[in-house]
Amino acid sequence: MQAPSDDQLDRLAATTGQLLLAGRHMLVTAESCTGGWIAKCMTDVPGSSAWFDCGMAAYSYEAKQALLGVRPQTLEQFGAVSRETVVEMVSGALVHSGATVAVAVTGIAGPGGGSDDKPVGTVWIGWKKRGGYARAEVFHFEGDRDAVRRQTVAAALAGLVPQLGGQT
Repeated sequence: MQAPSDDQLDRLAATTGQLLLAGRHMLVTAESCTGGWIAKCMTDVPGSSAWFDCGMAAYSYEAKQALLGVRPQTLEQFGAVSRETVVEMVSGALVHSGATVAVAVTGIAGPGGGSDDKPVGTVWIGWKKRGGYARAEVFHFEGDRDAVRRQTVAAALAGLVPQLGGQT
């Protein structure tokens, strides 16, 4: 996957916003490796106050625990970049907000921080509707830090589209 341009991210955010509005949903984001970039893209769309509740940039273990309710045991056993952690992040985002739909991301954007098990570019994304089950998927993006983060934002938003009744 090539890193999307600003225009591509803007179009994807606008489409996602239209679907949120049509479904009368409110979105919350829980972001680690993107540091709030998903929330920025969504709130760049005019009228986003009608469907954007809040965004939480939870980078550290402590922030993931305090803001999103991620259990210390989960972080110790599986690490921040794991299916288990992103599921707790996306679920906690709904618990700690008034939103009806959540997306969470946690990953290794680089240039350092990777390992044999979790190389740079490894990103977990989770999606959940209030009252539903979390869906999580791992991605292995390529490129520099900016490219990994851009691809993460695009994949996170693209993953919301089918959940909101749209087509990717």
